[in-house]
Amino acid sequence: MAHFIAFAEKRRRAAALWRFGLLVLTLTLTGNIFAADTTADFSAANKLYAEGKFPNAAIAYANILETGVRSPALWFNAGNAEFKSGQLGQAIAAYRQAAQLAPRDADVRANLQFVRSQVHGATLHESRWQNWLGFLTLNEGALLTAIFFWLTLALLAARQLRPALVPKLKNATWIFFALTLFSGALLALQAANHFNSAVAVVTSAETTARSGPFAEAQSAFTLHDGAELKVLERHDDWVQVANGAGKIGWLPVKQVAVLPGA
Repeated sequence: MAHFIAFAEKRRRAAALWRFGLLVLTLTLTGNIFAADTTADFSAANKLYAEGKFPNAAIAYANILETGVRSPALWFNAGNAEFKSGQLGQAIAAYRQAAQLAPRDADVRANLQFVRSQVHGATLHESRWQNWLGFLTLNEGALLTAIFFWLTLALLAARQLRPALVPKLKNATWIFFALTLFSGALLALQAANHFNSAVAVVTSAETTARSGPFAEAQSAFTLHDGAELKVLERHDDWVQVANGAGKIGWLPVKQVAVLPGA
């Protein structure tokens, strides 16, 4: 009887492993199909752009983005299509997203600055320290900090295991410890700027910022397509913003694209 139970248990485990393997294979194949579909959609959008059908290309890129796919090339091409369609705000929003994924891409930065030069009125720009913090992506900053941290631990472990190496590893240990603290502090600042310093980009031809979060509130100032503003507060379907000149007002969320900080 014990042998029968053991055999049945083995069969049950084997069946479970087979089902798990089938599930993994199914998910893998499904993922490949989705990847193939995305590639086909991306190629179709690029073809529309090459044919000069810029509004259609912008819609095609937006449809891909709605599936959750994110890449610098996709955001960059979407920005190009929006700009060619005369949508400055949508173009700036797309370029900003591309820049967050590829902060050192010269083409992304150049196009972003060019479109910004077409915007009328006061607008917000990243400060020098924000540009400096944005040299690396959040993932790159986290990876660099992790590398310094584990190298420091490895050096400390080596000093414990081989006391004779302590004099030789002393300077290296302090250097990597300092680098860990420095990169960790920069990562904290970068994360705070990214998650706590939201930016609103005006996506309508012209909009009026109001003194309160309701349509009947007094007009505060006027904004044009592409204006970038610092987000101060949110209330229902309204967002409180400050422009490059320091003026504060409320805008309907539907007239802006709200993005994380640089």
